[in-house]
Amino acid sequence: MDTITHGIAGALIAKGLFHGQDMFAPQPMNRRRIVTWSLMLGAIFPDSDTFRDIFSRDPMLILTWHRSITHSLLFLPVFALALAALTRAFVRWKKWDAPSFAALVGIYAVGILSHILLDLVTSFGTMIWSPLNWSRSAWDLVFIVDFTLAALLLLPQILAWVYARREKLQIRALGCWIACGLAAFAVAALAKAVGAPISFATICGAIVILAALFLLPALREFGLRIRYSTWNRAGIVATLIYLALVGYAHSAALARVKSFATLMNLDVQSIAALPLPPSLWHWDGLVSTPRGVYEIRMDMSDPVLKSTLNSSAAVSLEYRYYPQANSNSYIATAKLLPQVQTVLWFDRFPVIRFHKEGASAVVEIIDVRFSQIRPDRPAPFTYQVGFNPAGEVISQGWQK
Repeated sequence: MDTITHGIAGALIAKGLFHGQDMFAPQPMNRRRIVTWSLMLGAIFPDSDTFRDIFSRDPMLILTWHRSITHSLLFLPVFALALAALTRAFVRWKKWDAPSFAALVGIYAVGILSHILLDLVTSFGTMIWSPLNWSRSAWDLVFIVDFTLAALLLLPQILAWVYARREKLQIRALGCWIACGLAAFAVAALAKAVGAPISFATICGAIVILAALFLLPALREFGLRIRYSTWNRAGIVATLIYLALVGYAHSAALARVKSFATLMNLDVQSIAALPLPPSLWHWDGLVSTPRGVYEIRMDMSDPVLKSTLNSSAAVSLEYRYYPQANSNSYIATAKLLPQVQTVLWFDRFPVIRFHKEGASAVVEIIDVRFSQIRPDRPAPFTYQVGFNPAGEVISQGWQK
């Protein structure tokens, strides 16, 4: 999950469950605002491990370090205690009224835990038991950036701010509706640019829903009668319902991938259904076999796909096949490189390719888990090793 969404989630939890207040409220800093700031900071803290990338030239850190110690359930109490101690020292210096040390420890623990759980629902993998176990757990429910989830976390907080007071209520409601509507068009443009277009009908539907959320509660000032914390709790409930729906969709998608593997009589080594943007209806089915990886793109709203998988007509089902290159001396040498061993440890659906570029040779390792959404760009996390005609390694690194 992206860091911004983590921060939004932390602020929502603080306001909905811990009586937090808007972080940028006009009144002086108080205990309720410190609660929100602390939980938000706790929710983004685990991604502080990315700062090591800035000061290191090790290209493998994204695999070996990111989502490890700072994302570990074992180290969660340590970080919560440290952050609480720093916060207490800071608020004493500023002479602010703040929660107790014990309360801050609990608040930071909840924030860090929310980050770990929201990273677990993605397919990148999180080393939650490091340093005892460096394996990456992944629940494969949500894409790394999920705008629907982000909206469910953010909109209730905006609504709570809009309906917190009567002054200029209509102006705030109308302005926020317009701003969020423009944001919806911006998201659609971004999705189109990365190869995951959102239909115009979906955008119009989102605009109508936003109008209902922001403008209808202004009628007879009904929204003013809803408590600040209730708006935020509604966001937490809506988020949990969305994750439950995603979990159901994932279960259905995985069942279809297993049906595909059965119909094709595949020798399955690993199998998964991974989320694809832009919605919970889109999934990427992957089946790893000794000779290559099969991929089927699924739109769960398409009844044709379901009827095909429930029949014996597997030949009519569209899929892609990524064959493994035949073993040779170049591939054998590449596999002995420490960096390549790290890549193969990280990859869940690795495919090794081999080709010649003039007199030179290139070994390429891709992880089909990270889909090539746009055909004009290389798949993410593609690692290449170059050899000269004598079979010596002359280059290696991530393909840009």
